[in-house]
Parts: sequence; structure tokens; C-alpha cells
Amino acid sequence: MASLNVGSLGEYIREQRRSAQYSLRQLAEAAGVSNPYLSQIERGLRKPSAEILQQIAKALRISAETLYVQAGILEERRGEGLELRAAILADPLINEQQRQALLAVYDTFLRENTAPRPGAVRQEGVGDEQDDVARAARPTTTAGSD
Repeated sequence: MASLNVGSLGEYIREQRRSAQYSLRQLAEAAGVSNPYLSQIERGLRKPSAEILQQIAKALRISAETLYVQAGILEERRGEGLELRAAILADPLINEQQRQALLAVYDTFLRENTAPRPGAVRQEGVGDEQDDVARAARPTTTAGSD
């Protein structure tokens, strides 16, 4: 497990709080933590538990995983777009339904871009429905036709 990087975690939480236009007191109340405790986290003086990070993430409308990565609890997964997800979830100019729609479109793009390419070896049973749809959409060819 990576070491806890509380300084940059606190800075990250402060940035997210400001971008969500929350005061320290408002975020503390929304997250269910005390104002002094949240202040200490932001200043890098306290190491919050995973549970507290989850409460803060929920209040900020960002994924808890994003905070776990910032805290060094989790390794960032390659290509998962955590910063993009955090930006979408924290954007005050769109509503919750719009945020979820954007995330769903992004997830669809990721799945399409990581799908096995033709001729690639794949695990039996994985993606069979997509293959059936793709086969049905292909034009059929007959021998001898140009």
C-alpha cells in the first residue's frame, strides 16, 4: 500500500471544496465531520480514515476512489479517467442527471476502446453479445460476387 500523502490530499480537498463553492463549515456539515477536523485535514495535519474520505467525497459529489488515490490508499488505475470523473461530478453548472449521463457516455467510450480487436485472443464467453450484434450488422458476402 502506498504511503498517505496528507498534504496534497488536503490541498486537493480544498480545491474540490472551492470549486463546489462550499465554505469549510458547509462541507464539514454536509460530510458529517467537525469543522476543526476538516480544517486540519485540508492543512495536512490529520490523516482521515477511508470512511471519512468517503463521507467527504459524497458531500463533494466526487468518487471516493478519487480521494483514496489522492490519499495514496489506492493506486490510480491506468486509463480510468479519475480526474475527468471528478471534474464532471464537481461541475456546479450541470445537474445530477446530466452528470450521470456524461459519465455513462464516457464509460461506453472506454469499453469500446478496450474491447478486443479482430483477431485478438479473447476469453470464451466474454463479449459474446457484442460480437453477435456486430456480426448481424455486417453485410453478408457471397462467393463470386464483386
